[in-house]
Formats: sequence, C-alpha cells, structure tokens
Amino acid sequence: MIDTLDRSVPEGTERLTLRVEDDLAVVTLCRPDKLNGWSWEASRQLGLAADRIRFDERVRAVLLRAEGRAFCAGIDVTAPGGDITGRSAAERTENYAEGVRWVHERFAAFARLPQPVVAAVQGYCLGFGFELALMADIRIAADDAVFALPETGIGVAVDAGGDLRIAREAGAGWAKYLALTGRRIDAATAERLGLVQRVTTPGELAGAARETAEAIAARAPLAVRAVKRNIDTFADQGLAAALDRTALAAALTLTSEDAREGYAASAARRPPRFEGR
Repeated sequence: MIDTLDRSVPEGTERLTLRVEDDLAVVTLCRPDKLNGWSWEASRQLGLAADRIRFDERVRAVLLRAEGRAFCAGIDVTAPGGDITGRSAAERTENYAEGVRWVHERFAAFARLPQPVVAAVQGYCLGFGFELALMADIRIAADDAVFALPETGIGVAVDAGGDLRIAREAGAGWAKYLALTGRRIDAATAERLGLVQRVTTPGELAGAARETAEAIAARAPLAVRAVKRNIDTFADQGLAAALDRTALAAALTLTSEDAREGYAASAARRPPRFEGR
C-alpha cells in the first residue's frame, strides 16, 4: 500500500514516495528526470517520511532507493526557494545558518529512525545525494555508482555533514581528500573505504538491497533497534557539535562572492576564479 506523506504534499509535487510493504518501508526518490536533485522541499518531505515511519508498528526496516539512472546528483539548482535573502549580509548569513540547521534536523530524524535503513545506490551519488546515502545504516551500490562531494569546487562548504560521516566511517584523511578535492570514486573504492558494504551489478541491486532489508526485518525488533542505537551512540560522539559548526560554515560560504562565482562558472562551464571573498 502507498502511504501519503502529508496533506501538505499535493499530488504531482512529490520529491519522494513512501510505500509500506509487509515489514518494510520503501522510500523512493522519484524525480528521475532531474536525476533526483535535492531541494528544500525534498528535505521537508524526508522529515515527513521519517515521522510516518517512526511510529508505524508494521515497519521493521527501511529501504531507501531511487528511480532512474541516478541515486541523487546533488542540489537541484532549478528548484524554487533555493536562495535565502535578508535585509543585510549578516541577516542573510543568519537565515542561511538557520536554514541549514533546519535541514540537519530533517536529516537527523531520518538517520536516527529506530528502524535500520538500507540504501540502494546506482549512478550518480553526489553532494547532498552522497550525504543522504551516508545517513543509511547499510549501503549497497551498483558497480556503476559514482560518489563525490563537489562543494568546494563551487565555493561552498559541505552542508549536511557528509564529510564528518566519511571521517567517522573511513577516517579523517579520506574525508579531507574527498571533500577538499571533490574527487569522484567508484563503488569498488567506496566499498574498500567502508562507505559501501556490498557492490552488485545494476540488475542485481534492487534484489540485493531488498534481501538485506528483509533479513534485518526478520530479526527480533527490540534487539535490532537496541543494536542500532548502541552503535550510533558510540560512533556519533561529538557529531552534534560538529554539525552546528557545519551550519555556520555553510552559511558563510553560501553567502560569499566565491559561491556566486562558483555557481556562475559551473553554469557557464568555465573554470571559476575564486578570490576568497
């Protein structure tokens, strides 16, 4: 059956869908024509889905997947509401910081679900898409998956803590290497770093991810939730303070002249000319 996320998501404006199938909640990014590009509205709908899943007694595990040839290619720059304004530079920066913290809260509601989340990743998994995948408890990738954090190449900091989660999973050196260079890595490299737990062919991805989610759902629910909570508590020490710093860094860079230049250069397909302003 399909569970509507909320009456505030009119038909035709869905960024993701939620379907409960037996013991599984299946969350699907559903804008393949946009390569499932992320937006403020996508963050809002992710929070709605998390709220629905959390208290659904039917759900013992979550499967996160995407339609089309990409998992999520990053920010959808054509989405409405992408720019935050203010009466002054200081107010605009403050508004951006609050906006990023708001996104963090929606992502945290999903990442902290009591039910384990299994992500099935294919194609481009970039920027916000990579950060979303990193919030899953287990990641299974097709061998055509490509991962990257390209933010510094357009003049902004990593927004949602993806670099911090890479540091947690693969070490600070790899987090800096990927976030500072924007270098793309394939599924095999991501698996070697511990960022992906299994690699399959594209044709096998859906079945492998569902099989893993179903195996979790078949276990004792209270024990499964306790194990997830215990491991996350151990792994996430210090993450909350770091995310607060991340929100401010994101706001400062998003309101910078370098960011304006980075986006313009990207749209014009030319090298950016950053001046540190």
